[in-house]
Amino acid sequence: MGFLVDSQEGCGKGGSWGGVKSLIRRKQVDSVRVKPRGQQLAKELSVLHLIAIGVGSTIGAGVYILVGTVAREHSGPALTISFLIAGIAAALSAFCYAELASRCPSAGSAYHYSYICVGECVAWLIGWAMILEYTIGGAAVARGISPNLALFFGGGDNVPAFLARQYIPGLDIMVDPCAAVLVFIVTALLCAGIKESTRAQVIVTTANVCAMTFIIIAGAYLGFKSGWVGYELPTGYFPFGVDGMLAGSATVFFAYIGFDSVASTAEEVKNPQRDLPLGIGAALFLCCTLYMMVSVIIVGLVPYYAMNPDTPISSAFASHGMQWAVYIITIGAVTALCSTLMGSILPQPRILMAMARDGLLPKFFSDVNKHTQVPLKGTIVTGIGSAILAFLMDVSQLAGMVSVGTLLAFTMVAISVLILRYVPPDEVPLPSSLRDSIDSVSLQYGKSTRDVNGEDSKVNVATSKDSAKPLLGKEDKSAEYPLIAKQLFQGNYMLNDESRRKIAGWTIMFTCVGVLLLTYAASNLGLPRFLRFTLCGVGGTLLLSGLVVLTCIEQDDARHSFGHAGGFLCPFVPLLPIACILINVYLLLNLGAATWARVSVWLIIGVLVYAFYGRKHSSLKDAIYVPAAHADEIYRGPVSVLV
Repeated sequence: MGFLVDSQEGCGKGGSWGGVKSLIRRKQVDSVRVKPRGQQLAKELSVLHLIAIGVGSTIGAGVYILVGTVAREHSGPALTISFLIAGIAAALSAFCYAELASRCPSAGSAYHYSYICVGECVAWLIGWAMILEYTIGGAAVARGISPNLALFFGGGDNVPAFLARQYIPGLDIMVDPCAAVLVFIVTALLCAGIKESTRAQVIVTTANVCAMTFIIIAGAYLGFKSGWVGYELPTGYFPFGVDGMLAGSATVFFAYIGFDSVASTAEEVKNPQRDLPLGIGAALFLCCTLYMMVSVIIVGLVPYYAMNPDTPISSAFASHGMQWAVYIITIGAVTALCSTLMGSILPQPRILMAMARDGLLPKFFSDVNKHTQVPLKGTIVTGIGSAILAFLMDVSQLAGMVSVGTLLAFTMVAISVLILRYVPPDEVPLPSSLRDSIDSVSLQYGKSTRDVNGEDSKVNVATSKDSAKPLLGKEDKSAEYPLIAKQLFQGNYMLNDESRRKIAGWTIMFTCVGVLLLTYAASNLGLPRFLRFTLCGVGGTLLLSGLVVLTCIEQDDARHSFGHAGGFLCPFVPLLPIACILINVYLLLNLGAATWARVSVWLIIGVLVYAFYGRKHSSLKDAIYVPAAHADEIYRGPVSVLV
């Protein structure tokens, strides 16, 4: 088998092609042999811890408000079906996360998977968007806690002065000291260690689940007592039709965002191949079950049109004479917000750490405290940033930006699953310190080291005159590559495999283009009728053709040895990842122009940071890419430094 090496040395110095190659360079997948750079995090988490993190990060106070708004405006009594459909849609992303998290159990979540499967530039943008997601998400959640806490003091006027919201006329802002204090408390817990912070997460999440269980049991009692008046309506079960029910599903889909926080803790899980898929799946199933049962109860207690959009659950109980239930419901809302706050701040230091390990951010963020074994500096910076935002800004108008980061991550994870199955990376990056070992192996195959800029760095491999022939010339390949000649003679296997990879790669790309065209045309009702239907037709054709082609061709055999073996495998590939991409892109395009304008500013800043810092300091800057089949042989050489 021939040996050909790509070197990243000199990227950017050899013309535009070298610069482009540097944008799509991919890092080596984690495996038993290849460990992440830097100090490792403490492996303390079990399945129960992961379930607590997933449920706590997902079930926020939104469900205590969302049921009223969606039932009144979209779903009516069919709210339960809306939650079910949204849960199934979220499960598509959960399946993709489960496979990648078990195969590549390192910190970084979607950023990490994108870097391995897609490329450095895309991974940077995903990581940059996730930083925005968790920063704004944490600040928004913190500001939502203080109004709920005020109920325990008898109203906002009775809150202690040092915690009460204050209006500053000169700056025209409403500061929230309570929100900042809560962020600092959560940050201190996270700095204490993953085991200690997860224990607190378990306690808070348990209190939230108990409050929801009370709503279900007490509500069922009231429902049977009153005869479920909310279901005995002349408008029927679908007052807004199936379209309204589906619109409600699109709205409540965002109530399932949060389970991806589990993937960010992959490096801290004791048995990631088993526990990560179980934790993600169990957390999502529990959230979906609780959402559906609460919605069944609430829409049955009160007619959907009579629901209070601000306090639907407590108002429903009050209408049946249980005013005291508002305190239990408020406790549930506060604990839900606290657990969501922890789930928002927990992943970000780990993403910062992963990006710093790869050289895309300063090494400051990659430091792991030797005592607590957590990224202490990154956690403190994250806490300070979220606290400042929570204290100074009303970030409710920026909440849509949180969804952009999440949906981009969901989309890229689904694309990564397709790449892993059909065109897994067949080259691995090795550090330049392994140059001697690489050249030693290269000598055995009579090949050369080729730079990305197209120049060949010849290796003196033999003393015979024949060896001086051009290495890329048109000699008799059967003599130079007897193994390839044998395989070609037996059935043209190598040629077919190469063609299959090319077809699969182009098909994945055109499928994504088809998804974009189809969802854009379906979302933009202002387009001319002819143009809209044309885009729908082209997009639908590309999408269906891609699905058919990927279904017919075989998946790459290298997928079995990609990363850690023995983990979860996403079912129904390619249908499930493509459906996941379709749903997430549709939701992305419907977030609104104002949201995209704000996100675009953040992404442009990210591009500048990457261009002037990340690209130049990347750990892959001087990496040498070799065929994956020869990696083991090179690692057994005289040098054993890992990337």
